[in-house]
Amino acid sequence: MRYIVARSGELAPGQRRIVRTPRGEIGVFNVNGRYFAVRNICPHAGAPLCLGTLTGTRFASRPYEYIYDREGMVLRCPWHGWEFDLETGRTFFDPQVRVKTYRVAEEDGQVVLYLE
Repeated sequence: MRYIVARSGELAPGQRRIVRTPRGEIGVFNVNGRYFAVRNICPHAGAPLCLGTLTGTRFASRPYEYIYDREGMVLRCPWHGWEFDLETGRTFFDPQVRVKTYRVAEEDGQVVLYLE
């Protein structure tokens, strides 16, 4: 099922839109011209996940060294701070915990969400 989210250009880089669909609320994000969509419910405690902050995260490399990466690709839950990768929907602390992701594409001048 296709769901039209916006006209091309309406959802600028760094912006998000939460849409109501037959499958519930889904947040659609534009991160540097790439579109991502996730279900608007945190699997931890049911928070409105898509109202959270978009950020990056730190990765360990050598002892006492952390590399900050994935800027704009990490969605932090507004209630308890759980972090989800927008690309995969997975958390960074446990890859078994994830939020549902959806395919989004720009087609014929529209941003289209696929509810598959």
